[in-house]
Amino acid sequence: MTDQTMRAMVLEAPNRPLQESNIGKPEPGPGQVLLAVSACGVCRTDLHVADGDLPDPRLPLVLGHEIVGKVVEIGSAVERFKVGEKSVIASASLGSAGLAENASTVALGERTSASEPDSRDTRSTVATPSLRLRTPGSVSPFPIPIPDGYSDLQAAPLLCAGLIGYRSLVAAGEARRLGLYGFGAAAHIMAQVARYQGRRLFAFTKPGDATGQEFARSLGAEWAGGSDENPPEALDAAIIFAPVGPLVPLALRHCRPGGTVVCAGIHMSDIPSFPYSILWGERVIRSVANLTRRDGEEFLRIAPAASVRTDTQPYSLPNANEALTDLREGRVTGAAVLLVGGEA
Repeated sequence: MTDQTMRAMVLEAPNRPLQESNIGKPEPGPGQVLLAVSACGVCRTDLHVADGDLPDPRLPLVLGHEIVGKVVEIGSAVERFKVGEKSVIASASLGSAGLAENASTVALGERTSASEPDSRDTRSTVATPSLRLRTPGSVSPFPIPIPDGYSDLQAAPLLCAGLIGYRSLVAAGEARRLGLYGFGAAAHIMAQVARYQGRRLFAFTKPGDATGQEFARSLGAEWAGGSDENPPEALDAAIIFAPVGPLVPLALRHCRPGGTVVCAGIHMSDIPSFPYSILWGERVIRSVANLTRRDGEEFLRIAPAASVRTDTQPYSLPNANEALTDLREGRVTGAAVLLVGGEA
């Protein structure tokens, strides 16, 4: 590796292990910053891309988009950031608007990361040293300063997991009795925010997952059980973090009239048919696709106020395939994080 390259774990084709490689180091253009990446959260969307669940990825790709790093270079017309400042980047950011038709590309590698134009796309991209991902519906990633009190390892899961979780929580409205389906990276963060907001939590895990249920109770869930169980009370809203379509009619059955079921994932298996009677009563099913800058800024103000702490499982960059396997097989409690530039 030279000063003009950076180490990366590259996806050459779906359903194949990532390959360690050296790729070119990006340069910041006007309005862009270059980051030296220190940590990257491993998101389930990375896994969906690696497993071929999301169609037509632009290969080769460097997966990863929950990026923590330090500003090392600044392009022209940048006023908000200074060299040496730590920032976080979430590739699912929408800028300040709503949904976009095109996707952005995010790269993350071992040394540096920059927001730069991608010759394959008219949208902006963020490059960083380690993984790279194409997220449907997203546009230019937006860097945000890290809140005080968070290490790089702790901050990484606040990004896609925390930010998508927060947007999903907002979509659930003022629900006091809140069900969380799938208690992984996003749910374990949102449980802490929801409790801070005074909500009552009911957690659903895979049937028989006693460890996950105890983890949920430790973070404030007053009830935790398998997705095949009924909660003790009707829910005002439910957020489905697990990419499992059959959970949608289950959650509808557990919601009171007027309740909302929020599908938080970027990918989900097919939703089976269900009787109209469980939707009737002005129940709502909605999805969450991406984020706004406002979501990011609001959540990163709330996280320290709510004393949010992330449970993390660290991996070194060369062990990225192990991290994906552990996530796929349900062996991660909390969030998996790659420590870039150092051994875990």
